[in-house]
Amino acid sequence: MQSVLITGSAGFIGFHLSKLLLAQGYHVVGLDSLNDYYDVSLKKARHDVLAREPNGKNFSPVIGKVETPGLMMELFGEHGFDYVIHLAAQAGVRYSIENPRSYLESNVIGTFEILEAARAHPPKHMLLASTSSAFGANTEMPYKETQRADHQMSFYAATKKSTESMAHSYAHLFDLPITMFRFFTVYGPWGRPDMALFKFTKAILEGNAIDVYNHGDMKRDFTYVEDLVEAIRLLMDAVPVRPADGNVPEGDSLSPVAPHRVVNIGNNDAVQLTAFIEAIETATGIKANKNMMPMQPGDVPATWADASLLRELTGYQPRTAVEYGVAEFVKWYRDFYRPNAAGTER
Repeated sequence: MQSVLITGSAGFIGFHLSKLLLAQGYHVVGLDSLNDYYDVSLKKARHDVLAREPNGKNFSPVIGKVETPGLMMELFGEHGFDYVIHLAAQAGVRYSIENPRSYLESNVIGTFEILEAARAHPPKHMLLASTSSAFGANTEMPYKETQRADHQMSFYAATKKSTESMAHSYAHLFDLPITMFRFFTVYGPWGRPDMALFKFTKAILEGNAIDVYNHGDMKRDFTYVEDLVEAIRLLMDAVPVRPADGNVPEGDSLSPVAPHRVVNIGNNDAVQLTAFIEAIETATGIKANKNMMPMQPGDVPATWADASLLRELTGYQPRTAVEYGVAEFVKWYRDFYRPNAAGTER
């Protein structure tokens, strides 16, 4: 049985990925700090679901922070991981304005601890989460991994871009195969309470207004979470190899000097925010009351992934329609929180 470390296993994406890998017969060591950035009971519920899966005996939860000195070294030494998938991070663009130090500690120092542990106990492949926000002020769409990404618009994005550079240096120096994947607006069941779909659904069901930034003139490449984790699973097998002659195929983001690659994971489709809200209205059967707001600091007006490299490497392309994905989230939300007819949660 192959062993996988998933950091952030009680998080939205980590939960879905852990569930998929358990179903496929992996031993999953799930690390999570269960911090209070959002509802801890939701995080605990995700871990509880994993423990009850048919292969739940192969799930080993560990409560701790990636940035804790020595913790990663201890786990790597004990388990000898075949794969490491690093999802744990302080997320959120707006919160990074309020509390930037938490991003430095979790995202930068936490990644350093993982890289040091991998240097001492090398896995077959490491896959580290980055973000579409790394493209920053880039206006050339769709975003391609080979485009320059030098002007991040938030401290969150800056820390994630920093981890890409850190990982590249370790890949080069110590021949560690590393894939960085840039997520594009992930959504779906068990989503985070600080994300738009969760906030909009909760407000609409409770009869409250929703805040729509940039007056609704925003586009996002909404990516359904089950598509995302399927792509990560397939990328586990796409191990980057340092090119012997330094030549990289056209369109590939593989480094010429390291076994390091950046890959977009997106739906390859930019959807207007107003259309996303309409999908929520359809799924809930309730018309939203909208507060039109200006653009928030650190936000960008549009994201759109070119997913051709993902398709080239894995043969896979996320394709779930927003209407289906939103309906699945609303179904989960109603089942998990059980709001009554008046909209308040029981």
